[in-house]
Amino acid sequence: MRFRHLSYCLAFVAIAAPTHLAAQNYPTSWDPALMQRADVKSALTLLEQRFPQQVDEWILLTETPGKSKLEQARGAYVKGVFEAEGLQVSVDSIGNVTGVRKGTGGGPVIAIAAHMDVVFPPGTDTKVRRVGDTLFAPGVGDNTASVANMLATLRAMNATDFTSKGDIIFIGTVQEELGLKGMEYWLEHNPAPDLLIVPDGQYGAVSYGALGIYWTKYVFTSPGAHTLASRGRPSPVKALAEAVAQLYAIEFPPLPDGAVMNIGQVGGGEIFNSIPREVYFTVDLRSPDPVLLDSLDARITRTVQAIADSQKVGVRVEVDQKSRAGGTEKQLEGARAHPIVQTAIDINRALGISAGMPGAREAVPTGATDANSGVVRKIPSIAIGGSKATGAHQLTEYSLVSSALPSTKLLYLLAATFADGVKVVPPSNVVP
Repeated sequence: MRFRHLSYCLAFVAIAAPTHLAAQNYPTSWDPALMQRADVKSALTLLEQRFPQQVDEWILLTETPGKSKLEQARGAYVKGVFEAEGLQVSVDSIGNVTGVRKGTGGGPVIAIAAHMDVVFPPGTDTKVRRVGDTLFAPGVGDNTASVANMLATLRAMNATDFTSKGDIIFIGTVQEELGLKGMEYWLEHNPAPDLLIVPDGQYGAVSYGALGIYWTKYVFTSPGAHTLASRGRPSPVKALAEAVAQLYAIEFPPLPDGAVMNIGQVGGGEIFNSIPREVYFTVDLRSPDPVLLDSLDARITRTVQAIADSQKVGVRVEVDQKSRAGGTEKQLEGARAHPIVQTAIDINRALGISAGMPGAREAVPTGATDANSGVVRKIPSIAIGGSKATGAHQLTEYSLVSSALPSTKLLYLLAATFADGVKVVPPSNVVP
């Protein structure tokens, strides 16, 4: 990890930490007295007073088209808010909207990134229906609630003259639903922040890991032939059928520390009466373990190639994405010991967000959000829920209105806690 001004930054635990960490004794930067500080109290009160307007904006954004690669309307709206709030604004070539709120100097740079895209194509009815405390609409939870939370947090900072030593960077990312492409692009083309906070994910939980996700398309090819001349000829359909059967026969340990594989698409051919020239299937392979993920990926490709050779057909491998894995829970012990994780948990508790969740884990060593891109780069990164929502990626998606207010307060309080480079002394049983 990288810090610009060590004298003001957290005394963070190294990524590779010992294995004897006690769950009840993780380092934290949370001081409940922060909520009584005049400027913080003012900001939290303002968030409450302005929450009806935040909900109106949330609805407006939900009803604004935003399918991955078509986020321009949402991006323009976010850009307008950033400009109105006086940020240094830029839009990169892929469409990410970045606004920099300058610090006074000497503190950690905090990036807050909420993805603007949804999975629903143009023409989808995204009109929001409100019934009591519930908003019903495709995309209302994932991840539109978090975009509205981010904008509300920014406005509260400006309205209460919030100051930070390090810059705070607000990012509306694109193409998250296509494999975190916007966040990946942003991190490849900008200096790495000291902390990355991603409002997206499970309400009440703090995600500090990264589930590796590999999407690959395997295409079997042949010259083709009329049905009457097909007897004894090589057929890509035979190769596909054998490949699917063999891949599903591969044994490997299950999640959370193992892996999961799914063949989600099968297609090809043009007419009834011929051997198809091309058929394909897609593999969605996921694991938090980078070694297991790569080994399974290589085994799948070897298996497919061997079957293509035995069936005397061609094969083409098309990699759609390879989002790297962050590590298993044991491999991520050092990341779990980072103060930003426990601090977020402590604020969740203080706000009552994690209350009433029997059996639920407050810290989750996995994730499938923009935070993944930071985790695999060893940037201290967490994902926090934007609202209490159900039915992500479904037309029946809905979200509880009231849940977005504590989620927004959590985002603000995290920024306020780390804005001045709070010094943290690790507990005695954690060796830096």
